[in-house]
Amino acid sequence: MAGSRSSRGGSSSASSSRIRRIKKTFNNLKITVLCGFVTVLVLRGTIGVNLGNPPQSDDDAAAAAHDARVVEDIDRILREIRSDEDDDDEGRFPPPLTNSTSTSTSASLANSTSGAIASNYTLGPKISDWDAQRRLWLRRNPGFPSRTPAGNPRILLVTGSPPNPCDNPLGDHYLLKATKNKIDYCRLHGIEIVYNMAHLDRELAGYWAKLPLIRRLMLSHPEVEWIWWMDSDALFTDMAFEIPLSRYGAHNLVIHGYTDLLFDQHSWIALNTGSFLLRNCQWSLDLLDAWAPMGPKGPVRDEAGRILTANLKGRPAFEADDQSALIYLLLMQKEKWVDKVFVENSYYLHGFWAGLVDKYEEMMEKHHPGLGDERWPFVTHFVGCKPCGSYGDYPVERCLNSMERAFNFADNQVLRLYGFAHKGLLSPKIKRIRNQTTKPLVVKENLNLESKISTR
Repeated sequence: MAGSRSSRGGSSSASSSRIRRIKKTFNNLKITVLCGFVTVLVLRGTIGVNLGNPPQSDDDAAAAAHDARVVEDIDRILREIRSDEDDDDEGRFPPPLTNSTSTSTSASLANSTSGAIASNYTLGPKISDWDAQRRLWLRRNPGFPSRTPAGNPRILLVTGSPPNPCDNPLGDHYLLKATKNKIDYCRLHGIEIVYNMAHLDRELAGYWAKLPLIRRLMLSHPEVEWIWWMDSDALFTDMAFEIPLSRYGAHNLVIHGYTDLLFDQHSWIALNTGSFLLRNCQWSLDLLDAWAPMGPKGPVRDEAGRILTANLKGRPAFEADDQSALIYLLLMQKEKWVDKVFVENSYYLHGFWAGLVDKYEEMMEKHHPGLGDERWPFVTHFVGCKPCGSYGDYPVERCLNSMERAFNFADNQVLRLYGFAHKGLLSPKIKRIRNQTTKPLVVKENLNLESKISTR
């Protein structure tokens, strides 16, 4: 058996090496073609068509400037090609000799060859005594307590977006609005926030990028009790509601979902990983280690996607995503994980936007902030809109208008603290709703985030 595993590992390594050699050859061919093109341009500018002609006219100068820009662009492309080639070679770490968590996960991948490859993947060195390390660090660093001055567990809200500009120019504008919305909520409730724009692990791009980020933040911030992940396209729409952390004393993962969809129907939408809380503890590190092996891009993720589609009700055929992988993991290893998972649906830790955004006016007429549920949703999540991408599952105009309404609905709850409100849920313009006074502190003491919002 050991010899068999060694043979498979050698075959995998050789295959990976061949792929890298083919990729390098292809990149070298592109470089050769582009260098030839550069040579033609240089010759054209020196001994080409204008040899012996009078000094350049304005048109000739413009043409030369254009050629120079082309050469500059080609030089930039060459640098990017070489950079991509270097990146593929860098950052590849030898697989660990043993990883029991990853091995147990790969065993459930239906005897897939790709599953065996995934068992070699790890988010980092195996840590087995994090709880003890963290307790010792907190004891030695009393200036960084795990609780806030108010006595609440310290929370770190984590969100982010890709490092490149959005495909749709308006996408960056709405990312900024969503970020402002999160900063407002965190400021009002004493929560720290991290916005990430870096790929910390090239293998875990896309949906999966949150996993290595969360792990790094846990290990770098032992003073934080809860890591709260929130997708960039999710907005706080109840600025008064606070997560009831006291409810989760015996749990380490808090995630929106429905237990009947999870355990009875095995639905791929039983849980939503767009907004969830993970306790900073050994259990969570173990969960991340077990969760990640379906995520490496390429054959592993493709094969895992086929397994997830075959086992989860209603799942379309596409590569493995983090949400489906978590659901599958909880189903396959229920005894190991489920006791520490709190499936929350008493409030909207995740609220699907399509059924909410057109009801905001009705909510303001009948209800008030602080409820967090269908009467006044805590979070409105624009699943399927992809404002930063070039395509989505819904019409762009509908998505952007809905995001504008959600942002202004939430922003009104902030602006009223200063005596202003938006003129309408689709308007960026504001109006005064309260006159200034010579006793502003009296007004401040009477302000209440949970009071009813005026619709006039």
